[in-house]
Amino acid sequence: MANVAVVGTQWGDEGKGKIVDLYTLEADVVARFQGGNNAGHTLVVKGRTTILHLIPSGILHDHKICIIGNGVVFDPKVFLQELKELNEGGLFPSSTRLYVSEKTHVIMPYHRSLDQAREARNTGKKIGTTGRGIGPAYEDKVARTGIRVGDLYEPGLLLEKVRHSLEEKNYLFENFFGVEPLDPQAVADEYLEYAEKIRPYVADTSLILAEEIQKGKKILFEGAQGCHLDIDHGTYPYVTSSNTVSGNAACGSGIGPGAISRVVGICKAYTTRVGEGPFPTELKDAVGDHLQKVGQEFGATTGRKRRCGWLDMVLVRQAVRVSGISTLAITKLDVLTGLPKIKICVGYKTAGGECREAVPASLKMFATCEPVYEEFDGWTENIASAQNISELPVNARKYIQRLKELSGAGIALVSVGAGRDETIQLENPFEN
Repeated sequence: MANVAVVGTQWGDEGKGKIVDLYTLEADVVARFQGGNNAGHTLVVKGRTTILHLIPSGILHDHKICIIGNGVVFDPKVFLQELKELNEGGLFPSSTRLYVSEKTHVIMPYHRSLDQAREARNTGKKIGTTGRGIGPAYEDKVARTGIRVGDLYEPGLLLEKVRHSLEEKNYLFENFFGVEPLDPQAVADEYLEYAEKIRPYVADTSLILAEEIQKGKKILFEGAQGCHLDIDHGTYPYVTSSNTVSGNAACGSGIGPGAISRVVGICKAYTTRVGEGPFPTELKDAVGDHLQKVGQEFGATTGRKRRCGWLDMVLVRQAVRVSGISTLAITKLDVLTGLPKIKICVGYKTAGGECREAVPASLKMFATCEPVYEEFDGWTENIASAQNISELPVNARKYIQRLKELSGAGIALVSVGAGRDETIQLENPFEN
């Protein structure tokens, strides 16, 4: 049986939630391997919209195992609220099991405070953080001062770690940022309460995954954000604080890389970006407005309006290379309906006249890049009911074919609407 990793090929918001939800029909286990509740995966099933920020998108299905892996940073308050909403909506099947790795690092109140204080101070130089403490939590992890889920069950150790962290952070809050310090005992007491509430879900998830793989079960590894928000391979510093590429699926879930047999890259039929940073194909005209309004391009987590532009295949090709993507899932093709002309960026031209087919590491150079476009005729037909690629308009098929040629990857799926059933599946990634 094949095990599949799903990653984004752009700057996030590619529609990973829908695709993971769809592929969960085939999978036995869904494992989230990085990021935190800065992610927002929107699912539309039978006309009902559900937005998940932390819990894996497979949670809506019966008889599944959903795992929050050690590579995630975990906010127990958000987790409990999300669980409450799922249960109240009758969306958490009793036959589905949910686990949180005991090695997952915990987002603490001082991480959120630090995140927000920094962003507020960086007037004119904002990174575009969601302010949920993701970056500071990963900082403490790397600095070896973080608190893991398993630490919540050792009260003395927890208080000691909180006091140690706040000794430095409270000094910054009071003397640098001018905000109120936090009380170590109050923080520890709050998290000891969370610990009891989440206890039924805490486990050695690496061991669970190993056992399921040994049984021949199908595993789906779910990433958050997109390749170009990767801390190493993205448009640094306008990135997230974790590795979003497929290589982290192994590290962030506690399995060997050989267990992942296929990588599916989610590629929106145009490009969007939330927050700051260069965006060569950005459109600030009527076409950009069309993409934003028809595509409902608002952040699922923040509600922020997304910047919109033509599909940038330079970004996608780099994602295919860095993540070892074998096939693409094309999403939101329907949003392009009604546009008389459609463009694809196939390369960049720098201010010095140099032609580039890769994203430059230098932000200064990237900011000066002008897109080199290929232009295509659009279509006006409603494609939402298409169940087969042959049912799409000729110009839509030409567009998809060109994406396949430019990416160097196959096409596994084309999404023609928000609903689970508004999808054309060309291949099953779980089949060897």
